[in-house]
Amino acid sequence: MSAPATMPAKRGSAPTRGAWLREFWTSSVGKKQIVALTGAVLVLYVIAHMLGNLKVFQGAGLASGSIDAYAEWIRTAGEPVIPRNGLLWLARAFLLASFVVHVVAVAQLAARNRAARPVGRRPPVIKRSFSTRTMQLGGVFLLVFVVFHILHFTTGTIDPGSFDEGAVYANLDAAFDSPVLVAIYVLAALALGFHLRHAVWSFFQTGGWDKPNRNPTFRRAGSFIAVAVTAGFVAVPVAFWVGVIG
Repeated sequence: MSAPATMPAKRGSAPTRGAWLREFWTSSVGKKQIVALTGAVLVLYVIAHMLGNLKVFQGAGLASGSIDAYAEWIRTAGEPVIPRNGLLWLARAFLLASFVVHVVAVAQLAARNRAARPVGRRPPVIKRSFSTRTMQLGGVFLLVFVVFHILHFTTGTIDPGSFDEGAVYANLDAAFDSPVLVAIYVLAALALGFHLRHAVWSFFQTGGWDKPNRNPTFRRAGSFIAVAVTAGFVAVPVAFWVGVIG
């Protein structure tokens, strides 16, 4: 005897609140869309952060255009309606949420892929670029680096003796007098570049915009953004280290 069919929901009954969001999150397609959207947020932030860093070449102090003036503007944006650092902390909270959701969704997708693979069977060998093959490993490295970066330049925990809150130029100058710190930040910039190259292409692919006649343009866009961001981030520690600035 067959099992009784599930009774349909009563007409007019309210749907479960948030059910669609849970369904979207639990589906693989939904997770990929979330990874793409949060990744786009993080890419835009990385580009803006890189451009802001390049203001070190305009000198120190609060003169117009300097990185210290730029940092002060970020801290005071919205005053007097919004308290000092208000918009800054809202932006940090939004970026942190995007970052956490991005990492969790990527980790869950990777776990699903491993679980779906037959036991004892090796995955097929597919010709992939270096940036594609190192996405997960590079992502773990960048996750560790983000924590290190916050402890270094946001809280001053890494080197409290050389940290002066609000003095961005002086903090950069003191930090990049160390070849070890220069090497860490250069390696992080290179890892970010490889990550971005594949991430930008994946964004267009997940969005369904990829087509044979468009793909070369999307790949070139990913490579251009990756090279530009890497060069921008590398320029700052290297310029301090060799004495061009500072």
